[in-house]
Amino acid sequence: MTPRPVTLSTEVQLSLVVPGATTLPVRARLNYDVYDPYALTVAFHTGGADTSDTVEWTFARQLLMDGVTAPAGQGDVRVWPTTTAGEGIVCLSLCSPSGKALFEVPIADLVDFLAMTYTAVPTGSESEYVDVDGELALLLATEPGV
Repeated sequence: MTPRPVTLSTEVQLSLVVPGATTLPVRARLNYDVYDPYALTVAFHTGGADTSDTVEWTFARQLLMDGVTAPAGQGDVRVWPTTTAGEGIVCLSLCSPSGKALFEVPIADLVDFLAMTYTAVPTGSESEYVDVDGELALLLATEPGV
């Protein structure tokens, strides 16, 4: 039997929506670690001289999955499907103290990546990959006064 991968990642080309201007291309890497099975990370390349310069956001995997078919999220992260130039996309709206950004993600790229994550860790089996004792020990070790 072939072992399941521990981590998955893929590069995607996003578009940053700029009000009153054309969209700007932004490279990003989608990352998934089976030991954090409820989440995935998007590392946005900042375009600096150092190709490792990224800004990372971590999302609930289910939030992105829900956003493929219907509006999802609240507060700082919102996701919804739409089309632009006849192509299916997922809009990803992010808000932080540093500002706001709206990205367009090709729906096919996102769905392909999400499918890989659900093959690695099927819905409902996420808790089998979480080391509850390890996470609790880490939490208690960092609590002040404990």
